[in-house]
Amino acid sequence: MPVRLLLLALGTFAMGTDSMVVAGILGPISADLGVSVPAAGQLVTVFALGYALLAPVLATLTARWPRRRLLLTALAVFSAANALSALAPSYGLLLATRVLAAAGAALYTPTANAVATTLVAPERRGRALATVLGGMTVATALGVPLGTWVGRADWRMTMWLVTALGLAALAGLALLLRDLPAPTAAPTLRARLAPLGRPRVLGAAATTLVFFLAFQSVYIYLATAVSGATGGDADRLSVVLLTCGVMSVAGSWLGGRLVDRIGVRRVLLAGSAVAAGAFAALPWLGRSMPGALGYALVVPLAGWAVSVALPHRLASIDPVNAPLLISLNSSALYLGTAAGGVAGSAAIAVLGGRWFPLAAAGLALVACAVAAASTRDVRAVRAAAGQGAVRA
Repeated sequence: MPVRLLLLALGTFAMGTDSMVVAGILGPISADLGVSVPAAGQLVTVFALGYALLAPVLATLTARWPRRRLLLTALAVFSAANALSALAPSYGLLLATRVLAAAGAALYTPTANAVATTLVAPERRGRALATVLGGMTVATALGVPLGTWVGRADWRMTMWLVTALGLAALAGLALLLRDLPAPTAAPTLRARLAPLGRPRVLGAAATTLVFFLAFQSVYIYLATAVSGATGGDADRLSVVLLTCGVMSVAGSWLGGRLVDRIGVRRVLLAGSAVAAGAFAALPWLGRSMPGALGYALVVPLAGWAVSVALPHRLASIDPVNAPLLISLNSSALYLGTAAGGVAGSAAIAVLGGRWFPLAAAGLALVACAVAAASTRDVRAVRAAAGQGAVRA
């Protein structure tokens, strides 16, 4: 495995850890800064919203930058933002640093994916992308539980951990990433958003948004949902999060194979339905460690299988413009994550800390309905198009 690909993956590992690790340290942040747990959860929301809104804008503004300079600038901004998060004396300033960190991540991640394809032969580009994107999945499996464990006594140590990861990637890439090809002409912001006018693209993006709205409205506040099982103990919560992370990796692996075997539509419908059932059961599962671990085994497996099917579906709509469509999927994903922080907070306020996952169950069923309405099975496509098998 080329070292430069691993360094690019280290950067995405840092970004993935930063985007979700706050979910594991909401309690310490809440106690230290004197805000409620739902208010602390908005730190995840502003990061996700900042990423979703800034990614297409920053990609357009920096389209002519040399790729190496762009990657190093993004990592420098990201690392500085996390150091400022660690030093933030107030909730308001911490929110501001989360937006700055999101800007760094929005600059880095799409560029790292594009650069990865230039570092290997054409027949190995898929593996190169899988390596870099794998940093995000491994962050869920290892980074988030590790960050939660490190921050169990002082949440600021978690921010310093993420800062160190970003600086390590920055130093490695500064030393080893040379002689990259000049950037090609990039689409304008208007061109990036134009595909949303197509009904199938809009339906796919809407499925992504609603599914991650449901998924993240629970994950961000998972510490609250399983408080009956953990009793507020950070070590027990780390075990639940680690289980979630391991099953996320398994879900990504399983999702890729199921998409090839049974098609995108069935993976979307089955995964959404399974997630809805688990969310509905969480008020009871979250009362004991066996129940919480059972939830952690099922939902990430289904959720990450769906997360593989979603970009695959968009790419299959228009293979020539697949990179552009996948970037729209990323924006929809982060918008859903941002909305999930708000929805989870509202659900806690209305339904209480035990019962709020019921709202996520309803949202997952909506995602299932949107997926069903905006996809067709293979036989319908064959009959309409009179051509080879297409999985939509």
